[in-house]
Formats: sequence, C-alpha cells, structure tokens
Amino acid sequence: MTVLSLVCLAVAALGPALALRPSMPVWPAASLSIAGLAGSALAATATTPVQGVALAATLILTAMAAITGGGPAVLVAFRIARRQPDAGPEPTPPPGPLRGGRVIGVLERGAVTASILAGWPEGIAVIMAVKGLARYPELREPNASEQFIIGTSTSVLWAVAVCGVGQALIT
Repeated sequence: MTVLSLVCLAVAALGPALALRPSMPVWPAASLSIAGLAGSALAATATTPVQGVALAATLILTAMAAITGGGPAVLVAFRIARRQPDAGPEPTPPPGPLRGGRVIGVLERGAVTASILAGWPEGIAVIMAVKGLARYPELREPNASEQFIIGTSTSVLWAVAVCGVGQALIT
C-alpha cells in the first residue's frame, strides 16, 4: 500500500503538468491532482510508517505535490468565485492575478510544506503574516482583497492537505 500511496502522490504532483499549455483548461489538471491526493490518502491509511528510501520519496513527493498542485487549485477556486451570484458583473478586462501572485504562491506553498514537515506548524502564521504585510499596499485596488483571500486560503489549504497525507505516510 505504501507504493500505491507514493504513486498516487506522484500523480498529484505531476497532474498540473497538464495545464502547462495555455489552450488546455485547468479542470483536468486540478481533478487529476485531487484524485491522486485522495487515492494517496486512502492508501496511506493502510500502511506502516515509511523508512529509508520510502521516507525520502515521501518527503520529496509531498513537497512536489504541495507546490505544484496548488496552482490549478487556486485557478479553479477563482473560477468558482466568479460564478457566484454575488460576484457581480464580469469586469472588463477580467482581473489578472496580483503582481507576482503565481511565484509568491509557489514560495508560500513551499514554505508551508517545509514548516509542517519540519514539525513547526506555527510557521504558517509567520508565513501568512509576512505575506499579508507585504501585500497590504496592493489590497486597496478593486477586487484585490477578495483575490488575495481566495488565492491564499486555497493555496495554504492545498499545501496543508498534501502535508497531511505525507504525515500519514510518515507516522
């Protein structure tokens, strides 16, 4: 079951590669990542704690899945938020991500993953505080605060979920 869980975790990590082409919709990549994470979580419940090479593979695949899988998850969350009845009319042109949002999201998910896997979950509060302070001047623009909250929450929740699966394999 450990091998199955690691393979599913690899699927969750590599699923976002489907969304690399601009013409490809983000739904398949996000769905594949979610399915891989769910499969890994189910298989992890029936395993013994990993050791040796399996431990190294678990740490690497957990970090990869947390960092890469969050991008499509955030894009899907933005699309769902735009379809809500209280979202208002579609702005013209549609708002892009906050400046540097994708790179910051990758760094944020990497830091959250490192914090959790290092056994210091309090680090998430530090990461969120630093990000909030750094973005504070930009949050006065229209739709920026909503985009910040949706993107950050989705990104951090994805990283925490993936780390939960990694922890289930480790312990």
